[in-house]
Amino acid sequence: MQPKTSLFSVWMAQIRLNFLLLAVFLVAVGLAAAYRRTAGTAAEFDFFHAILIMIGTVLAHISVNLFNEHADFTTRIDFDTVWTPFSGGTKMMVSGNTTPRAVMLAAVTTLASALGIGCYFAVVSHWSILIVALTGALSIVLYTPLFQRMMVGEFFAGLTLGSLVVVGTYIAMTARPGTALAQVLPPGVLLISVPPGILTFLLLLINEFPDIEADRKGGRRHLVTRFGRQKAAYIYAIGLGLTFATITALPFLGAASKWILLALIPLPLAFDTGFTAIRHHGDRNRIVHAMGKNVLIVLGTDLLMAVGILI
Repeated sequence: MQPKTSLFSVWMAQIRLNFLLLAVFLVAVGLAAAYRRTAGTAAEFDFFHAILIMIGTVLAHISVNLFNEHADFTTRIDFDTVWTPFSGGTKMMVSGNTTPRAVMLAAVTTLASALGIGCYFAVVSHWSILIVALTGALSIVLYTPLFQRMMVGEFFAGLTLGSLVVVGTYIAMTARPGTALAQVLPPGVLLISVPPGILTFLLLLINEFPDIEADRKGGRRHLVTRFGRQKAAYIYAIGLGLTFATITALPFLGAASKWILLALIPLPLAFDTGFTAIRHHGDRNRIVHAMGKNVLIVLGTDLLMAVGILI
């Protein structure tokens, strides 16, 4: 007899705990930019607010995972996908370990909690945070039922779980209620937020490769179902090129010091995954291996950007 799976481990799998590091590293990029803005002095850096932003972003990430899982179960996509460490869902509802009602309740609760934290920063930092928070909330709720059926799911994922996390973190940490809107977001911070946004876009894109048939059957219309794996692979490779080209340009545009070039360390890995996607897009085993490398590229680049900004 197999030991019974604990409720804790079931829910850690259901929220996709191993995926939440992305939210942490995205916040780290925004915090690093904010720390530099405060002249790099711990006395002027609000660590309580930094932790609160981290909690709110992680809760938002959990929420989008749960909403997506619920939708994939109700549309029966989860019954047709083949599980991989990076795609195919958690299968927690399919296996009966959790129920659709419990997952939806958890999704709404985590979203409301994240939105509450966003509202707090809209009061204590700047009202523009509310725009960021509401954009994220709407994207979470509408992602699967609308955006994934309009071929803009990858874009909104990159925007809200990428660029806007960096931007929102910076504003929350540096702005004050009376700060003029024109002074809230320096152009350099906006430029810094571009690579993380593209990387999140690409993370979703390549993870869609194995599920193309199930997604088509379930009514999803994203870039891979629309253009096929071959063209989507070229989009992926171009996106990687744009990511590292932008990072290379940041010091010359005055957005960061040359230490930001530390984020180019994953570039050889990016060449490898881009080549694999183009040449072997139809080989499931090779693509799953490339998906694993892509996770390292995304997380490594985000983390190294944060480190490069801090130095």
